[in-house]
Amino acid sequence: MAAVTVREVLYMYSVVRQAYERLVSVCGSPEQAQNVVALLVWLDQGTISAIHHVPVIAPDAVAAVAAEANAVLECLRHQVPVLPPIPLISTLSMQGGVRIEPGFLAVHQDLVVRGVAHFLDGAGKFVFDDRLHVLLRKSETGLVGNPPELMAPYTSHPGAVPEDHRSMFITFSKGMPPQREEIFEYFREKWGDCVVRVLMEKTKGGHVPMYGRIIFKTEAIVKLVLNGKRLVKISIGHRQIWLRKYVPRPTNAAA
Repeated sequence: MAAVTVREVLYMYSVVRQAYERLVSVCGSPEQAQNVVALLVWLDQGTISAIHHVPVIAPDAVAAVAAEANAVLECLRHQVPVLPPIPLISTLSMQGGVRIEPGFLAVHQDLVVRGVAHFLDGAGKFVFDDRLHVLLRKSETGLVGNPPELMAPYTSHPGAVPEDHRSMFITFSKGMPPQREEIFEYFREKWGDCVVRVLMEKTKGGHVPMYGRIIFKTEAIVKLVLNGKRLVKISIGHRQIWLRKYVPRPTNAAA
């Protein structure tokens, strides 16, 4: 059987791409739009569901879909998630025969995160690649032939992602850092086996660490935690930690 090409995958997900472009045009954040699309793709159980309506519904409705999806994604990182109602997404999905219960999403956070991350780390890397879509349009109009990038065999694992791209820098409230194991368990209990390791500042003289680093298994987890924001806060027990994307110093070894 001939391998599926990148071009064929782009055609397969053409409606998904249209939904992404529509979300960006209405809401303005590519990062959040990608997460919203990935969530809607996961919710689509092979039927005509919410994502198929996004390219054609009114801007206010698109904004409402984005707000509901973002509310779900942000609740997933809370210590005790209470998912808000998602009436519009539920209504659009039910037209395809799928009934979405927010309570199910809260109980099965790990399934949601794995499903969304799978799309972001796989087909999403091609669906959200603007350069590939420019090549596709040029190819369709005859401006170019068959670019090698489009004719290449599709793989759901485009390549190993360096640790720095899968890492988050974390800081703690003064004098109140959680234990390394608590951070690890927080994400493992909520989102499954998604953490490679947790590193903490090395201190002397009994001083407590003020910062650390979490290395996740996939880059998608970082995108889901931030959801388009530069800095987010979570609580572990009664202690707060702040997370942002890890940016290594050019002359510094990895933490």
